[in-house]
Amino acid sequence: MTREQRIAALSRAASERILVLDGAMGTMIQRYKLDEAGYRGTRYKDWGQDLKGDNDLLVLTRPEIIREIHDAFLDAGADMISTNTFNGTSISQSDYGLEGVAWELNCQAARLAREAADAASDKTPDKPRFVAGAIGPTNRTASVSPDVNNPGFRNVTFDELAEAYCEQARGLIEGGADTILIETIFDTLNAKAAGFAVQQVFGELGVELPLMISGTITDLSGRNLSGQTAEAFWYSMRHLKPFSIGMNCAFGAENLRPAVADLAAEADTLVSAYPNAGLPNELGEYDETPEEFAPKLEEFARDGLVNLVGGCCGTTPDHIRALAEAVAKYPPRKVPETQHKMRLSGLEPFVHA
Repeated sequence: MTREQRIAALSRAASERILVLDGAMGTMIQRYKLDEAGYRGTRYKDWGQDLKGDNDLLVLTRPEIIREIHDAFLDAGADMISTNTFNGTSISQSDYGLEGVAWELNCQAARLAREAADAASDKTPDKPRFVAGAIGPTNRTASVSPDVNNPGFRNVTFDELAEAYCEQARGLIEGGADTILIETIFDTLNAKAAGFAVQQVFGELGVELPLMISGTITDLSGRNLSGQTAEAFWYSMRHLKPFSIGMNCAFGAENLRPAVADLAAEADTLVSAYPNAGLPNELGEYDETPEEFAPKLEEFARDGLVNLVGGCCGTTPDHIRALAEAVAKYPPRKVPETQHKMRLSGLEPFVHA
């Protein structure tokens, strides 16, 4: 199928059933127990900085590992897999001295995911598979000072973020992504820079892909790091006319549900949810089993809150298999028709009656 045909197929599929996203790439990479040499491969064997932990780099140095992970999630029933590019911006890669390979990294990651999705689609032509080009939040925040003694200080600007996101989006699109997924948004201003950049690249390349947006809350008040509630966050992002809006990561399904429910009530687009497998234990590991994880998201589906579901930290192909089976019997959430009103957002939403 062409990209245009895949996008049309994605819209049809989303109207017919709850779509299943993949699980945690990082969790799966950890299972390979790679050492420094394992990350470097032959290409970077003499690199002057430590590279262990740069999971995104593996698309260049150990592509067979990333392909195996994609295949495992697709075999488990995922309709959509995400590229291994959560830290694929030049900003994040600069920690390893690799900002110069950001475009190549994203393009190759999208190609790997595209090949895996196409191979799975060939096996199940009645169930085409899709690739989300993943754009993470970077390791910097445009809204909050990293220096408690200088509240006005910022270690990144909007323009710097937009430039890095443009490069990333360009690589993902040219590599074959079907959608762009701006995910784990803790700072709405970062997300605005990402959305601005993606739209610039759409115009530059003459393409327009479905845009998926997924935020995260940072405490039990239900707000993101820049202080917004879920509803206010939606109003801040609504101008991008996203294919979906949702929540991921955070504290597990139970504590993510109120934010997802707020979005489901207000958003006139699809809603996604892909939480962690519970809370991490004292070793930073996730103990929630597939049998515990899937029923919690099944409640989201039963109550008509979601159109797309998946897993974040700690979730494996077994979690996704159990999840796919759990939600298969429920129809997707019906997108509500909203009244034309002035909707504004600061930290709180404001709707003019």
